[in-house]
Amino acid sequence: MVAEDDAKQAELVRRYLEHEGHTVTVVEDGRAALDGVRRSEPDLLVLDVMMPRTDGLDVLRILRAERRELPVLVLTARSTEDDLLLGLDLGADDYVTKPFSPRELTARIRTLLRRRGPAGPGAGAAATSADDQTLSVGALTIDPARHEVSVAGRPVDCTPGEFRILAAMAAEPDRVFSRQRLLAELHGFEKYIGDRSVDVHIMHLRRKIEPAPQQPTRLLTVFGVGYKLTDPARNARRASS
Repeated sequence: MVAEDDAKQAELVRRYLEHEGHTVTVVEDGRAALDGVRRSEPDLLVLDVMMPRTDGLDVLRILRAERRELPVLVLTARSTEDDLLLGLDLGADDYVTKPFSPRELTARIRTLLRRRGPAGPGAGAAATSADDQTLSVGALTIDPARHEVSVAGRPVDCTPGEFRILAAMAAEPDRVFSRQRLLAELHGFEKYIGDRSVDVHIMHLRRKIEPAPQQPTRLLTVFGVGYKLTDPARNARRASS
């Protein structure tokens, strides 16, 4: 689905995507985008920010509040760091600024769809068992197949970017991840906003998974290097032994 109120831009994107073999639905405002996603459940949404009725960032906010996990590529003329960080914080999967190269746009869409995997009935039935394994670091549990996070059984809502960072770190607990390594997990934002995007995600994750975010015990800073995810209960047992 392409949500774009500029008819010429929408037609350009539609033609390029159809040439790639995609079926494309175009809508002209944010309200129609919300209705279309709820009705037809597209595999991916290309979302313009400046649209009538409901703007793109509000559309994104509503979709993530409804826990809809479809990939969203935000398309906008806004290119300041604060604007891009806001889109990331709301759960966008990638950002392309206007004017844009249609070839770059279609390449980024291919990447997002590959990450999502096959769609439709029965999709994922052939996934490897490793992809479906629950990851646990102490009381923190990540279920990649269901896109669920919990701490001691308490559900935790994460944006797609937060989830990707947390899942990558949970797969290798106690490993120190550099900001550049974590940026690679975000797919797309590193070109525009750099290391600060990782710090924003870490800050929000600490608010969600730490008992005292200002004094983290799970998601730790390794000064001058990066971050690591660890089990505070195990560390406490080691310290007392």
